[in-house]
Amino acid sequence: MNRVSIRVLPLLIFLLFNVSNSDDDEVKQSLVRFMDKLAGVTAKTDQSWGWNMTSDPCTHKWKGVSCDTQLRSVKKVVLDGLNLTGVLDIGSVCKASSLLVFSLVKNNVAGLISEEMGNCKRLTHLYLSGNRLSGHLPDSLKELSNLKRFDISNNNFSGKVPDLSRISKLITFYAQNNQLSGEIPKLDFSNLMQFNVSNNNFNGPLPDVKGRFSAESWSGNPELGGEFISKEFPPSAAAAPLSPRKSKDSSRRLLLIYFGYAVLGLIILLVVAFILISKKKLKEAEADVAKKGVNAYTSSTYDVSKITEHKSEYSASYEESRAAMSPLVVLRSPRAQGLRFEDLLRAPAELLGKGKHGSIYKVMLDNGSTTLAVKRVKDWSVTSQAFRRRMQRLHQTRHPNILRSLAFYSSKQEKLLVYEYQPNGSLSKLLHGSRNGQAFDWGSRINVAATVAEALAYMHEELSEDGIAHGNLKSANILFNNNMDPCVSEYGLMISQSENPSSNSHSNSFSLDPARIRTSFKADIYGFGVILLELVTGKPVQGDELELIQWVNSVVREEWTVEVFDKGLLLEGASEERLLILLQIALKCINPNPYERPNMDQVAVMINTLKDEEDKSSPYV
Repeated sequence: MNRVSIRVLPLLIFLLFNVSNSDDDEVKQSLVRFMDKLAGVTAKTDQSWGWNMTSDPCTHKWKGVSCDTQLRSVKKVVLDGLNLTGVLDIGSVCKASSLLVFSLVKNNVAGLISEEMGNCKRLTHLYLSGNRLSGHLPDSLKELSNLKRFDISNNNFSGKVPDLSRISKLITFYAQNNQLSGEIPKLDFSNLMQFNVSNNNFNGPLPDVKGRFSAESWSGNPELGGEFISKEFPPSAAAAPLSPRKSKDSSRRLLLIYFGYAVLGLIILLVVAFILISKKKLKEAEADVAKKGVNAYTSSTYDVSKITEHKSEYSASYEESRAAMSPLVVLRSPRAQGLRFEDLLRAPAELLGKGKHGSIYKVMLDNGSTTLAVKRVKDWSVTSQAFRRRMQRLHQTRHPNILRSLAFYSSKQEKLLVYEYQPNGSLSKLLHGSRNGQAFDWGSRINVAATVAEALAYMHEELSEDGIAHGNLKSANILFNNNMDPCVSEYGLMISQSENPSSNSHSNSFSLDPARIRTSFKADIYGFGVILLELVTGKPVQGDELELIQWVNSVVREEWTVEVFDKGLLLEGASEERLLILLQIALKCINPNPYERPNMDQVAVMINTLKDEEDKSSPYV
């Protein structure tokens, strides 16, 4: 580095540091100005509120302010029910560019929403209900592409609503009890979960609300018309209110749906019976190997000389392994550096579980100092080259809540995957087995649902062109690490119908038919929906998920929805409204028609919004 560079570097650091401080001061100044106009004397006289230039919104915990602890940036401003009587200065609060949630519910605030609303680019929740706000809604609202919840109900807004059709993530639209006019805005009603525009001055045709909302959602707008206004929309399984009266058409439709379930169940039983019969001999042979091999394997440390005498269930014989000449492939992991296939054979192991797709072992190396999990994949008829490509592709696609394999082995006889052992068991055991004193309350469950949904949405997006879905999503495949963070295990181990090898037996590529790929990913949505049912009901999947699904639908059909929910959650005071919303999301995911199920990113948005609502309901966190 020359002398000029040495002299310039401190100057650059100084300038960057001062620019950062300048930006922070500007945001703080804008927030103080916002509160001065909103609360006037109250904020100045009550020092416990903060909201002044001598304190910091994050470190000094200003009233109603939540921050990102790592970035020290304002994330939420929640000032509900504080009897604020000033004027809304939305431009000042939107100077906090990291703002996600802004709420002024049940105050007495006046003023307009200015065009500066568009500066809140990252805003996901906007709650302004129960105030004296007035004027037209700004066109800049359509720039809030991340908006999920929008509630301006019980104010004095007038004029037309801007075009919000580009806000694809919107889940709530509440605008009731205002003086809004013009046509009801074009919204994506297939994703919308909450909608109310009643008691306004809307006119023109009622849009197609997809049969998901009742007439109460648009009543009090006498000039509304069109073909949908005369139709009565009964609440569906995805809509919250369940009335005690049912129409004959609704009953007939439900009868047809459950007849379809019965037919589908019969088809599945026939297919399963056919598979069981055709593989009877193979299963008998495998059971014999397991009886001999597992007992020998789990009893003590293997000696290489005995491998020819006692086969491990997940290993080929020593001679077969040596002949295959396929080394263990370590995927750049410190945990598995230097690991060899022979090490796995020699190490003591414990059989953790056995299913239709293979077995899983807990393997202890280095006198127990290193613990791994080894998965033996059964009946996976793909070439070694295709298997290798698949494992490499999965290794490249990283997400902190997707459990990646540390190494893999592939030969004609065996396909093994090595994982880091997760000590705290699975979601299935936590829900339905012994919890060992571990709390698994509503907050923990919604966090698991949101985390897993985000992880799956990421994988689906990254691997969409490869056509690699999870393929076997269930609560037993969601594991908890040392920090009790959920991790999705065994992603991509099952070949779906979209990935069947081509008819040419010499080809190492997969036939990626777009329609089948979509079906493959939709199967993951279905599996996730079943997991959500387990979370809200507390009931296990016993053998076949159809039993749980049919029970839930029967209870909902009889309009005793509260009976579906886990009694423990109700006793702890979990919100029935939010339980119902998660149930509705689950029912969307298990729709018998795969093409009517939402995508995983849509599911993630809905659940994260629900989680935000749960977080928001807590005292200012």
